Amino acid sequence: MNKWKLYTTAQIKPEGWLRRQLEIQAEGLGGNLHKVWRDVRDSSWIGGSADGWERVPYWLDGFIPLAYLLNDSEMIATSKRYVDAIIAQQKPDGWICPCTEEQRRDYDPWAIILITKTLTVYYECSKDERIPKIIYDTLKNYHGLLTSGELSLFKWGKFRWFEAFIAINFLYERHKEDWLVDLARILKAQGADYASFADMWKRPLNFWQWETHIVNIAMMLKYEAVSYEILGDGYTDIAEELHSLLDKYNGTPVGLFTGDECLSGLSAIQGTELCAVVEQMYSYELLFANTGDEKWAERLELLAFNALPATFSDDMWAHQYVQMSNQIAAQRFPGKSLFRTNGSEAHLFGLEPNYGCCTANMHQGWPKFALSAFMHREGEIINALPIPSTLDSDEISVKLCTEYPFKNSFVYEIKAKKDIRFTVRIASFAKNVTLDGVAVPSENITVELKADEERRLAVAYETVPYLAQRPHGLNTAKCGSLVFSIPISYEKKMHEYEKNGVDRTFPYCDYEYIPTGDWSYALTSDKFEIERRGVSNIPFSSTEPAVVLKAKVAPITWGYEDGYETVCAKIPESTEPTGAEREIELYPYGNAKLRVTEIPKI
Repeated sequence: MNKWKLYTTAQIKPEGWLRRQLEIQAEGLGGNLHKVWRDVRDSSWIGGSADGWERVPYWLDGFIPLAYLLNDSEMIATSKRYVDAIIAQQKPDGWICPCTEEQRRDYDPWAIILITKTLTVYYECSKDERIPKIIYDTLKNYHGLLTSGELSLFKWGKFRWFEAFIAINFLYERHKEDWLVDLARILKAQGADYASFADMWKRPLNFWQWETHIVNIAMMLKYEAVSYEILGDGYTDIAEELHSLLDKYNGTPVGLFTGDECLSGLSAIQGTELCAVVEQMYSYELLFANTGDEKWAERLELLAFNALPATFSDDMWAHQYVQMSNQIAAQRFPGKSLFRTNGSEAHLFGLEPNYGCCTANMHQGWPKFALSAFMHREGEIINALPIPSTLDSDEISVKLCTEYPFKNSFVYEIKAKKDIRFTVRIASFAKNVTLDGVAVPSENITVELKADEERRLAVAYETVPYLAQRPHGLNTAKCGSLVFSIPISYEKKMHEYEKNGVDRTFPYCDYEYIPTGDWSYALTSDKFEIERRGVSNIPFSSTEPAVVLKAKVAPITWGYEDGYETVCAKIPESTEPTGAEREIELYPYGNAKLRVTEIPKI
């Protein structure tokens, strides 16, 4: 299989709205978590007394590429300080995690897997030549412990075994040593076999279990893509089979699967955990890179332009643990939680709603997405994601000017340094594609360039709004990679307090979003008028969307879910109009922090 390779932060740089989105992240929690959150600030990984398991590796996994993409000297220095402290604690036998030798047997191996994965990210950004040996010694030690039976996979490590292949493949490119293949085989043998229990995903249950945990599943989708080569297995595209099953029984309009925090069925009022959003994005990035199958790039866009921005406040100082398709309020449930396995505050916006795993892990979403814009293989480069970026590699320099996904026009300024083939991926939904003003087939555009040749490519196409059917007689408006929702205006109620030794003080405090606008509508037409307005200083602003759909609706009696005053009914009580037809604006899902996305049609 002819795989694509990723470029590094030295070669790809974000531009336009994408750079601004990364700047917002750096100005918010993404760039400041180590200053305000003790699980990172005082972590055992750097000699402190706080969390010594997944949270610092999770945070660094996003913080490091963010720092290098923005070329932020202070953040780069912070990255090095943390990595230096982690390396300094490595034991002579290679063990790197912050626990005593006596504690190793009970130390969940997920952290071993995660820190080696994170160190590969640091190496790709920094080119710090210490790192390959650190990873080598860590995995060699782990192989020895697994081989001797002193350790085995259990809990999170068992269900995330394939994440180790990021570092294993990294090493195997440098050292074709048999023990790495043996380690790969041991991990697969001891790890969970997801295909064997996929039938469990068809019927959601109100209890927590490893097999239906949504983040495990989001990570799992890439397991064959990252492991088949070193294991010597054939590629079967098992990810597509499992994806289809998950979508059929747990799918959402934005390409997620419900999971709060385990799979939760086909319901617009069940949530999806933020960790699952960024891990599913990462799975799709690696699925595309390792298989070249463009469906994964298109699915990646759907997540990145909708699910990812929807679950953050505009300034990215606050996030939700779970987002809902039909989310008419983000207020504490006064009694029993609506969610199957999450608490009553999981959908609030804040520092650490429900659990802190997302507080640490959410930062990888935008930086890794930005790094997937261009990929390469022998003699060829592809613009996998048409987002505003520059590429400067040994083979080519490219500047892509665009406001995609808000507008569908793309200008490429290209200078080839070698003879090279350059491909622009064209989405399956593109209509009336033009190249330099001339109509061309709706398929990938490829140009052959000679060394020192300069080219300007102007690509454009149309996207047509349409109504997609959803379960329970509901519908969702879509246009290209954007999903649209009825936006609900709201006011914020701020909560400042201290909990478990952590201060929640502005701007890193918690918020309830209390609705002030109407939402109880049904569509009266499947025809929409699209209006493109341009990107504001906040690309996914909750008040200034870059594009809207104008839709005809009528008010209905939707009603509330039994037992709740802040949750709309799963299925509307009635679709009979209670007033005259009117026109409203639908916002992109990522802009509408409170929203109705799955809508009845009269």
